[in-house]
Amino acid sequence: MGNGIEAMRIERSPKRVRALLDGIVVADSLAVTLAWEKPHYPTYYLPRADVRTDLLPDAALSYPDVATQALRDLVRIDWQAVDQWLEEDEPVYVHPRDPYKRVDVLASSRHVRIELDGVQVADSTQPRILFETSLIPRYYLPLTDVRTDLLRPSETASHCPYKGTASWWSLEVDGVVHSDVAWTYRTPLPESVKVAGLVCCYDERVDVWIDGVRQQRPATPFA
Repeated sequence: MGNGIEAMRIERSPKRVRALLDGIVVADSLAVTLAWEKPHYPTYYLPRADVRTDLLPDAALSYPDVATQALRDLVRIDWQAVDQWLEEDEPVYVHPRDPYKRVDVLASSRHVRIELDGVQVADSTQPRILFETSLIPRYYLPLTDVRTDLLRPSETASHCPYKGTASWWSLEVDGVVHSDVAWTYRTPLPESVKVAGLVCCYDERVDVWIDGVRQQRPATPFA
């Protein structure tokens, strides 16, 4: 815990949270505290009595000297130390869901055109735009509007607590392979189901025109 911990935002969660390891429930709590240690998502803190610390000797951490008194008697489990997290009976991936994060997927008639190294990759007037709190909009396009002959399957997969598991694509343009430039959610989570089967490109790594106006490549942690 670093300096400035007293300013950490914390609040109680109304959700039941469980953690499983090798098929055993190693944490089960109705008294979960969310602490925003990181700026973009919270961390679970659980009462010690709700955690099988005997099965998590190196992964159940407590901070009795932390300045935030509400956390002193609680335990934080290393996220990667367990096999599965559940909120109620639904699995949670990557990190706890932020109750203040919202995902909206809206059908649009904006004209989206994408190029890479001067070669047109996609041209669509029927995008679905995914708006996610604190992140830039993402343009998801039908495969029929994408140069599928340029797509090369990638072994990369990524996970999102709000969208699910994404399969990735590389783009081959004029013999040059640009790794992991685009992705598809084949079976997204319910709140993002409208992007199922659509293709999205990293705006940070391609050139994008929206309604004829070239967009500046955004500077994000994903660039």
